[in-house]
Amino acid sequence: MDTYVCSKLNRFIPTSFKFIKSGLSPATVRQDIAAGVTVGIVALPLAMAFAIASGASPATGLFTAIIAGFIISGFGGTRFQIGGPTGAFVIIISGIIARHGYDGLILATLMAGIMLLIMGSLGLGKLLQYIPYPVTTGFTSGIGILIFSTQIKDFLGLNIAQLPADFLPRLQACVLALPSTNPTTLGLGALTVISMLLVRRFIPRIPAPFVGIVLASVITWAMGLHTETIGSRFGGIPTILPGAVSFSGLNLMQLKALIPEALTIAILAGIESLLSATVADGMSGDRHNSSNELVAQGLANIGSALFGGLPATGAIARTATNIRAGAHSPLAGMIHALTLILFIKVCAPLASMIPLASLAGVLMLVAWDMSEVHRIKRLLFAPKSDSLVMLIALLLTVFVDLTVAVEVGVVMAAMLFMKRMSQLTDVHSLDTGLPEEEIINRKSGHEKVVVYKINGPMFFGMAQRFIDVMSFTRKKPEIIVFCMRNVPTMDATGIEALETVIRRAHAQNIKVLLSGVHPRIKKIMTRLGTDKLIGADNIYPDFSTAVAKTVLHLDEEIEMPSCPPSKHLSSTTI
Repeated sequence: MDTYVCSKLNRFIPTSFKFIKSGLSPATVRQDIAAGVTVGIVALPLAMAFAIASGASPATGLFTAIIAGFIISGFGGTRFQIGGPTGAFVIIISGIIARHGYDGLILATLMAGIMLLIMGSLGLGKLLQYIPYPVTTGFTSGIGILIFSTQIKDFLGLNIAQLPADFLPRLQACVLALPSTNPTTLGLGALTVISMLLVRRFIPRIPAPFVGIVLASVITWAMGLHTETIGSRFGGIPTILPGAVSFSGLNLMQLKALIPEALTIAILAGIESLLSATVADGMSGDRHNSSNELVAQGLANIGSALFGGLPATGAIARTATNIRAGAHSPLAGMIHALTLILFIKVCAPLASMIPLASLAGVLMLVAWDMSEVHRIKRLLFAPKSDSLVMLIALLLTVFVDLTVAVEVGVVMAAMLFMKRMSQLTDVHSLDTGLPEEEIINRKSGHEKVVVYKINGPMFFGMAQRFIDVMSFTRKKPEIIVFCMRNVPTMDATGIEALETVIRRAHAQNIKVLLSGVHPRIKKIMTRLGTDKLIGADNIYPDFSTAVAKTVLHLDEEIEMPSCPPSKHLSSTTI
C-alpha cells in the first residue's frame, strides 16, 4: 500500500525538482540562462500586447508573465514549458471585463486556478487531450480573426471613441472610420510587420517581435513622431511588482455568475498548456506529465489572480523558442521570468515610448499565425462531419462566443463519434450448426432456434437501433440465442435496450438465452437484476452449451462450434 501511494504521489513531483535533485552542471546552467534571456525578450512585447488587446494595462501582462511564468516552470510537468498570457485568452478576458469588470476577471481567474488544481489532482489531463482537432482548429482560428479585428483601430490610428465588443459592429465602425486613418501610425504598424517578416525569413534566431517594436520605438523617439504610445494611453509601466489583491467583498452571487467564465478559462488553459507540452515533446523527444502540468497551471492562475494578473497558460511559440534557444531544464523558464523583472526595474521608462501601432502590428501577425489558414483549407477536404464541426466552432467563436463555440463543438464531435461507434456495432443472424430437420418446425415451417451474434460495444449510441432491428417482423421462433462473446462493454442504456428486447420476446412466448457474456458485464447485469429477468440459468458461458441446451427434443448433445459462421444472405447490420 505504501509503495502504491508513493507511486501515485511521485507523479506530482515537479520536473524542476527532479533536475535539481539530479544536479545541474555549469554548462547546462549557462544554456538555461541564455535560453531564458532569449525567451524573456520574446515574451516582453507579447505580454504587453496581449494585455492591451484584452482591455487591461500592459503592466498586468508583464506581471502575469513573471508570476505565472515562474510558477509554471518551477512546478510544471515539462522541461521546457513557458507560461504567461496568450492570444487565446484575449477575447475571453475582454468579454469578462466588459460584463463583470476587472474585479470579476480576477475572481474568475482564481476560480479557474482552483478548477485546474482539481482537474490535475484527479488525473483529468488525459481527457482534455481527447478534444477533437477540428474543434481546436475552429476556435483557435476564430480567436485569430477576432484578435485581428480588434487591432485595426490602433494599427491605422482610427478615430473611434469606443470600439464595439461584437465582431460585425466592430468591423462596421472601422470601415466608417477609415477616412480618419493616421498615416504616421499606419507607417509605424506596417514597419513593424515588415521588419518581423524579414527577421523571420532571414534571421530566424533573433526574436522578431522584439526587433519590430524596438525599431518602431527608436524611429518614433528619434523623429519625434506624434502617435499614441504606451505612455500616452497608460501612463507608463510601474517599476515595482503589485501587492496582493483583497477578496474581502466576495459574495455568493458573484461566484455563481462567474462559474461559466471560470470554467471556460480552466478548460482553455488546460487545452493550450497540454497542447504546448505535446509540441515540446515532439521537438525535444521528452514526455510531459499531464496531471502535474495541470496542477502547475492551477497554481499559476491562482498566483496571478492574487496579484491582480491575467489568466495564464503554456505558450506554444515561446516554448518552441525556449527549445530552439538550447534550454536544458525548467530553470530556463524561471530565468525568463527574472529577465522580465529586470526589465521592469531597469527599462520601464523606455517602454513608455513603444507605439501602440507597433504592438498592434505584432498582434496582427500573431492573429494570422493563430488563424492557421493552411489547417482550415486542409480540414475542408476531411470527412464532411469534421469539416462541419470545424466551421461551426469557427463561426460560433467569431459571431457568438468562445464558450459557446467550445461547448457546441465538443458536443457535436462527441455525437459524431458516438454515431461512428454505433455503426461499428452490428448484429448478425447466425447458422446454429444444427441439422435443418432438427430446427425447422414441421407444422409452421419456421425455425425453432434463431441465433444472433453481437459485435461491438452495447452503449447508448446504438441502443435504439438494436431495439428496432430486433423487432420481430417475421414468423417468431421459439428460442433466440444472443452470442455476446464479442461485446466488450455495456452501459446502462445498452442493458436497458437488451431488457426491452427480452420483455418483448417473453410477451410473445419466445425464450431468450445469452452466451459468452463477459464476466464484467455479467456482474453489472447481476447488480441491475437483468439476470432475474432472463433467468440466471439462461446465461451460458459459451455458445455451444447454450444451443445444445435449447434443443430439448434431441436425443443426444451435439458438438457445436464456439462461434458459427454468419448467414451472409440473411444478416442484418446496425
